[in-house]
Amino acid sequence: RLAFLIPHAITWAETVAAEVAETGIVLTATQLADAKTVGVQQPEKIRILMVEQFPLPEDAELRAVAEQLGFFDANMAGLTLGHAILIRQGCLTRPLLSHECRHVQQFEQAGSIAAFLPMYLSSIILVGYENCPFEQDARMYELL
Repeated sequence: RLAFLIPHAITWAETVAAEVAETGIVLTATQLADAKTVGVQQPEKIRILMVEQFPLPEDAELRAVAEQLGFFDANMAGLTLGHAILIRQGCLTRPLLSHECRHVQQFEQAGSIAAFLPMYLSSIILVGYENCPFEQDARMYELL
């Protein structure tokens, strides 16, 4: 089912990223420096949107799979889609933002949301969120 759902996930992610690009806020000077420290090539493109609740995919099957994988639960504090970073209200910290900026670096390295998302989701399905190499990498770049 993943192969069928990936195009839907990419469309959803690109749509959300475009909305955050329009409505999100730019990084502060300190946040820009942190983004560069964790390897982001174009930190000036990053936009942050504070949310009470993460936007859910309209596609019911995609939403169900995302929830099964642990996305969008009450413990989720951040979500990165390209240069768009969504942070749950009250959760913005330097370690979280630098973790999410490392995901931006991963997107940049892959070249696009469409290139990165299939690799990321496949990894989550194969080894789980905690053991996902992309998450392990991002945890190593959490600045204190």
